[in-house]
Amino acid sequence: MRFLREKLDQVEPMFHKGGKLERLYPIYEALDTFLYTPGEVTKGASHVRDGMDLKRMMIFVVIALTPCIFMACYNTGAQTHAVAKAAVESGVSAEDVVSQLGWRGAIVNAFGWDPAGGGGLITNLLHGLLYFGPVFLVTQIVGGSWEVLFCCIRKHDINEGFLVTGMLFPLTLPATIPLWQVALGISFGVVIGKEVFGGTGKNFLNPALTARAFLYFAYPIQITGSTVWAGTVDGVSCPTLLTTMGNVQKALPGGESFKQVISDQLGGMSLSQAFFGAIPGSMGETSTFACLLGALFLVATGVGSWRIMVGVLIGSMGLATVLNGVESTSNAMYQIPPVWHLCTGGLAFGLVFMATDPVSAAMTDKGRWIYGVLIGMMAITVRVLNPAFPEGIMLAILLGNVFAPVIDFTVVQQNIKRRLIRNEA
Repeated sequence: MRFLREKLDQVEPMFHKGGKLERLYPIYEALDTFLYTPGEVTKGASHVRDGMDLKRMMIFVVIALTPCIFMACYNTGAQTHAVAKAAVESGVSAEDVVSQLGWRGAIVNAFGWDPAGGGGLITNLLHGLLYFGPVFLVTQIVGGSWEVLFCCIRKHDINEGFLVTGMLFPLTLPATIPLWQVALGISFGVVIGKEVFGGTGKNFLNPALTARAFLYFAYPIQITGSTVWAGTVDGVSCPTLLTTMGNVQKALPGGESFKQVISDQLGGMSLSQAFFGAIPGSMGETSTFACLLGALFLVATGVGSWRIMVGVLIGSMGLATVLNGVESTSNAMYQIPPVWHLCTGGLAFGLVFMATDPVSAAMTDKGRWIYGVLIGMMAITVRVLNPAFPEGIMLAILLGNVFAPVIDFTVVQQNIKRRLIRNEA
């Protein structure tokens, strides 16, 4: 490692002002600080409050995302194998199923996977990784390139801000999304959602959600269509659970309970399966249990705001309870119990990882409560009152991002007024 340190020191002058590679200094600085701790120290009083910095915060969020990443790979493989098994049972030969799954099917088949028998832990993880991996790599390469380009133009240091965005965005996407759409979406999120406002720390919208919102409205079929899990196998459709729940009214002729209908329509689907994530959906959003593990880690390390999380939970579950008591003959979403809202779609994922973004969320303690409740209520409002959009958490968080500065400003002004009144008294 000493040899590498000497080589880096040797080429460093080329990247400083007046050097041949002056414009590429951010790239050199990023590589140097990634490999080694900076040698410069503060000469005077640094007024450090704690040991938390941007790098540590981003790494902690990535660690918290580990359970969701695991479930993204496992459940993606499991759902793909379930679709393949259904295709075989419908009369498609195992060889055709493997062929229709392309290079991914060929690789997993080489490990002994039988389309007619589903898959085991290893084959599920492997097959899911073959879907998640390319989406992740395209996100990192394209999004990271935009980050580097803007840093070089502005002569800013390349920081770890994109590390979390590049991890969150793939987890919000379906497995079969075209890679060119991934590149287009993350480009929009990074450039329009962050860089035009000045880069990391200056964006008022969550870049990962901005990227997904762009794809959500530009290419809705690939994001929320009824065949997002079965686009590579002919003759099999596999709608997401939210889409199915939106149609339960049609299957209630004899007063069956919601639980019975969901079980009948999805072949024995239970709330526990939805809680642990064994359901169709975006790759990293299906497991409420995985999100809960991430939430515990973020709260324990002080990275995620528990006030925002609890606020979203109160707002969403409270309004869902109220709407669940409303009788409706035209909108089946009213019938969904609150706990099913939490265990389906991206509500839990958004609650833990998106709403708590320290840059775009509210900063004051009281403001975080208001911000969280606003997001929770708006998410359920979009889901239930507007069935055209089965997933409301994304739009709710973006709306919360827009109102966060106003919420904080109002809270601060109220505190100032109260202190002035106390001092006058």
